[in-house]
Amino acid sequence: MSKAFKHVEKNEGDSRAVFAKDNSKIMIAGLAVIVVGFLLMLGGNSNDPNSFKPEEVYSFRRITLAPIVIVLGLIVEIYAIMRKPK
Repeated sequence: MSKAFKHVEKNEGDSRAVFAKDNSKIMIAGLAVIVVGFLLMLGGNSNDPNSFKPEEVYSFRRITLAPIVIVLGLIVEIYAIMRKPK
């Protein structure tokens, strides 16, 4: 066996987490913020498929607020990944 292969075998039993506990909590919070952003985009269904209501589809909540919330969630995710554990 080569040295590289022996090194891989030795590390198989190592079961440490990739991220610290605090980082995982921040990542879960960021994921929740992203889900809230996507939930803000939901809706706009109509009983009549032939009618179109632009005030529902192009509302502030769907066009402006939801993408901002999603981007904030992504920023939280990046922070959680890059943060050094204490």
